[in-house]
Amino acid sequence: MLVICQGLELSEGFLRVSKAISNKITNPILEGIKIVAEDDTLIMSATDTELSIEKKIKAEVKVEGETVVPGRFITEFVKKLTNSQIELEVNEKNQLIIRYEDSESIIQCYNPVEYPGFKKISTKEYFGIGKKDFKTAVNKTIFSVALDDSRPILKGVLFDINKNELNVVALDGYRLAKVKKTINCDIQKSIVVPSRSLSELSKLIDDSDEIINIYIDDYTIMVDLGDTKVTSRLLEGDYINYKQIIPANYETFVIINKEQFEQALERATLLSRISTNNFVKFDIKENNLCITSNSELGNVKENLPVNVSGKDLVISFNPRYFLESLRVNTNEFVKICFNRPSSPCVIVPTEEDEFLYLILPVRVIG
Repeated sequence: MLVICQGLELSEGFLRVSKAISNKITNPILEGIKIVAEDDTLIMSATDTELSIEKKIKAEVKVEGETVVPGRFITEFVKKLTNSQIELEVNEKNQLIIRYEDSESIIQCYNPVEYPGFKKISTKEYFGIGKKDFKTAVNKTIFSVALDDSRPILKGVLFDINKNELNVVALDGYRLAKVKKTINCDIQKSIVVPSRSLSELSKLIDDSDEIINIYIDDYTIMVDLGDTKVTSRLLEGDYINYKQIIPANYETFVIINKEQFEQALERATLLSRISTNNFVKFDIKENNLCITSNSELGNVKENLPVNVSGKDLVISFNPRYFLESLRVNTNEFVKICFNRPSSPCVIVPTEEDEFLYLILPVRVIG
């Protein structure tokens, strides 16, 4: 293999595909990035067998060929050569010779025959969605996935596709996040995508309104971004019926300024963190929300003006679950819907019904 390319494009390519290299390496070759030179293109790809990323750049290919280079090393090395023209040559010892300016370096490579193939999608089913809408749906739900391995299916995000409506859902047993988006689609299907795959995919997509097509089958999801393809395996198993969890009716409604509420919770959280009782109490009555937090160090009491309709209520929550939802909420005001002290509350925007957050309360004894 002998190829010439621009350092900046090569560096950006390696940086992009390196996101698919796992931090937990069980097979040494998975630490590598495969490079293939053909026609007038250099193709870089990496995989951890769950997530795969492929990137193509223009190059002057003098001799076609392929190899697998040490991924993290080559990414960091080429990052220092963004202003240079780079020549890459693979010799008979499967060593990569990197020539730049008046210098050269040699790196021992892996056998490309041993590298896993790039996942292929086996269907033409797809849905179209705007890049901005996709990023929003992922970023407003992904923080609610489960982090432990007790229920592996909950470590992914549900994409519930019903023709032109997409519901994106994540839950961990304590809270649930749901975002609804309009899509271009004529299929009905539910899939669960690993949260890591979605996190890396979201970073590769800009905030434009450009429509991207997302291809799916029973085992795989693939997003084609033109010169970049991202493929991920899907999680197998039955997802929780999220529709049954969301209450149909409520007894108390609170409308509150999002920024004031977030700041008050952050102050109260400072104290609850050092307490064995990691919760804050909400006392709702007469257009006032009183947030209290107690520990051996002292107590915090925050009173906030709110618009209340319905019954008075005293209820306790883990404040982190509220804060994480508020941080991705861009509305000036939010509406919080309550029932009994033992029932979950729901947070929705005051101006639209695109997203919803459900949080279970903490049961306080005494």
